[in-house]
Order: sequence, then C-alpha cells, then structure tokens
Amino acid sequence: MANNLRTDEMQSASASRPFAAMSGRGKGGKAKSGGKAKSRSARAGLQFSVGRLHRMLRKGNYAARIGGGAPVYLAAVLEYLAAEVLELAGNAARDNKKTRIKPRHLQLAVRNDEELNKLLSGVTIAQGGVLPNIQAVLLPKKTTGEKEWSI
Repeated sequence: MANNLRTDEMQSASASRPFAAMSGRGKGGKAKSGGKAKSRSARAGLQFSVGRLHRMLRKGNYAARIGGGAPVYLAAVLEYLAAEVLELAGNAARDNKKTRIKPRHLQLAVRNDEELNKLLSGVTIAQGGVLPNIQAVLLPKKTTGEKEWSI
C-alpha cells in the first residue's frame, strides 16, 4: 500500500511538472549518427581553438568553475587582436617593400597605433628596434628662397 502511495505521488508530481526530468542541456541524447562532429571553434566561426583555451583556463587555476561561453569569448577577443596586429604589421612590411613580416614591422605597427601602444606599453619586442624620431630643432632650417638684389 505504501508503495502504491509513493508511485501515485510521483505521477502527480510529474503531471504538474512535465519537463522535470529534462536536464536543460538541449534536445538530449547523442548527436545524430552519421553526422560529422563540429568543433566549438567551427561553431563560433573562429580560427583560435576554443577547446584549447578552455583547457588552459581550467588548468590555470583562475576560478573553480569556467563557464561555457568564457573560452569562446576569449578566443574571439584574441583572434581579433591578432588580426589587428597582423594587418598593421603587413602594411608596415609593404611600406618597406618587404613580403615577410619581421619583428621590426610588428614594432612599427604597435608603436604607431595609439591604442595598441597603450595596451602593449610594458612589452618589449625582441629585434624590434625603435621608432624613428628626430627632434625638430636638429633639422636644418628652411630658407625662404634667394633674395633679389636691387641696384
């Protein structure tokens, strides 16, 4: 009798909450058989590895738990910054008539961009050199032209 009472309680509880048994993790079950597995990077449309960043966040002891969106967001930000620096460095290389980006081009790109310079102010780029800067007082004075002599 007690056993019947318990099953009646469970049935009434499940009737009032029809989705109580679902875990809230999508449609449940495994992916369709024959379907190709898609990485989280591919789902997000990123080149940087979301799974690798997730592993690094977990191993780095930054927090006890890491949310699912955190490595995706981090990968997107890192990919954007890398693309920005590479574009500016590529422009610097092209200005110097070179086809290969060298540390000098990275240095010129970062130091000529105000925001990147602020972000990487404490960073030393090996073999980067310095920005060309000549003080105005050291430059030769401009002449206004030859004076005409009148008699």
